[in-house]
Amino acid sequence: MTRITVLGGTGYAGSAVVREALSRGHTVTSFSRSLPERDTRVKGVTYKTGSLLDPDVRDRAVEGADVIVSTLSPRGELDGRIVEVDSALADLAAQHGVRLVVVGGFSSLRIEAGGPRMAEGDDIPPQFASEARQMNEVLSVLLAAPEPLDWVFFSPAAQFGSYVPGDALGRYRLGGDVAFYDEAGVSAISGADFALAIIDEIERGDHRRVQVSAAY
Repeated sequence: MTRITVLGGTGYAGSAVVREALSRGHTVTSFSRSLPERDTRVKGVTYKTGSLLDPDVRDRAVEGADVIVSTLSPRGELDGRIVEVDSALADLAAQHGVRLVVVGGFSSLRIEAGGPRMAEGDDIPPQFASEARQMNEVLSVLLAAPEPLDWVFFSPAAQFGSYVPGDALGRYRLGGDVAFYDEAGVSAISGADFALAIIDEIERGDHRRVQVSAAY
């Protein structure tokens, strides 16, 4: 049994990770700005609240965890400060020997091996550009992080989010830092199956200090 703390555990990706982790028998804590409605809370999950901009909240989030899963995104109060927050969490994780899993974005992937990451180009739609570049900077921080930080950066498919929830198919494919697609040329994954990939990685520990992508 692993003690897993999910930051942003009431959001789309975070809530899927919470449910999958609990279903596997792990001890799960969710941190978010506010408590979810009672009828949406998952029985067996410990829900805590606080702003991750607060160093004391970050300390509480990391304390007692084996794995931290950050599903935070650069929106609201974290817009413009997500790099600061995830960097501080990385430092705490290294100090406490806690594994850090960061959910990033599709735009941090490359079109081809050795090529630039999509977030580094000028082709991202303006409405997504700021988020994409901020999360790509988080990845850069992790890539430069010294030992002993144990981290994995998970990029979902292009079609991923509450606007395309998809179905739980119970399958996925893993890739590295190059985007990949199915036979129809589609890059997609449901929240449930993305969470499946993350918890499988937490249990198996196949990847360390690398970017991983998940899609069908």
